[in-house]
Amino acid sequence: MSSAVDTPTPVEYRPALASIVETVIAPAAAETDRTGAYPRAAMDALGAAGLLGLLSSPEVGGGGGSIADVAEVVETISTACGSTAMVVLMHYAAVSVVEAHGPVEVRSAISRGQHVSSLAFSESGSRSHFWAPMSSATPEGDGVRLDATKSWITSAGQADSYVWSSRPLTAEGPMTLWLVPSDSTGLRTAAPFDGLGLRGNASRPVVAEGVIVPATALLGADGAGLDIALGTALPVFLVGNAAFSLGLMEAMVGEAATHLTSTRLEHLDSTLAEQPANRGEFARLRTRTDEVRAFLADTLAALASGRPDATLRVLQVKAVAAEAASEVADGVMRLCGGAAFRKDIGVERSFRDSLAARVMAPTTAALRDFVGRATLGQPLFGDAR
Repeated sequence: MSSAVDTPTPVEYRPALASIVETVIAPAAAETDRTGAYPRAAMDALGAAGLLGLLSSPEVGGGGGSIADVAEVVETISTACGSTAMVVLMHYAAVSVVEAHGPVEVRSAISRGQHVSSLAFSESGSRSHFWAPMSSATPEGDGVRLDATKSWITSAGQADSYVWSSRPLTAEGPMTLWLVPSDSTGLRTAAPFDGLGLRGNASRPVVAEGVIVPATALLGADGAGLDIALGTALPVFLVGNAAFSLGLMEAMVGEAATHLTSTRLEHLDSTLAEQPANRGEFARLRTRTDEVRAFLADTLAALASGRPDATLRVLQVKAVAAEAASEVADGVMRLCGGAAFRKDIGVERSFRDSLAARVMAPTTAALRDFVGRATLGQPLFGDAR
């Protein structure tokens, strides 16, 4: 990673972010998708500009940014490359936990752009039910032994550390969190992901077989991992995921506008944009995108002001944005016709990337169940806690 940097404050990061998106991220997006290559150059540039330390405390040289800043950064990157945006989002979600409970040397490295982290919650045994880990943590000598089969970790084998979930060591509770170096002996990553969307975020299974970490790797109290995840990582992840979807929507609607206004129907001596049916469909997609932006803005306002419905909005926002992104993506593909299927335009890449948010834990189905429980006065996790 880069050498020490002066991390910008939230009001200062926009010019650097815009420049990196324009000169580094956007030019590499198609190749990142085609080859599945991890966006290392983008992460190095973001680290050098101080953007990876956005959530770090000023006490360790960070930007002291907010969840609203996370949303803005992720959305901006997502308009150019969904894979890079997801890598950054998962870094921020992990950093929120490390900043609250991690060692000062790692926090300082993050603030300097020299350390990338990621969440390691999803498991083969519990699938999208991240709150019910199957992996184990057992005492071994002066340390702790971790064994697990993680189903998906973004930046697997590329990040410097993982915020890792397991069953508690000895305490009551559903989950405990650990800071696990990615080069730990006993960690094994599966083959590179070769699938539909988000091909460049190095998301793959990771197996831990007898990984030994020091007892000081504990993040927070033993057994308190679910409370930490709910109060710290999950809001960043859910809000950032909504911003990720919104960025893809903006990119696709923007391409649709360009296609409609620049494509002529010679026999009618008009553009596609001058046809009422096309205008009406574009207006629907534009409005749907604006609805998501309004919902995201309301969620951020609720969090900032401590409104009573803030938790409900956080639970809703990812599902709202993910489903809308899928709807808008499908609409743009149909509206742009055969042109949308060309890889050089980028619409089909955004279409594929937009589908991922629906199935990332917590999935849309799980979030709707949470919202139903919350609004009907039922326990959010049933017996999980």
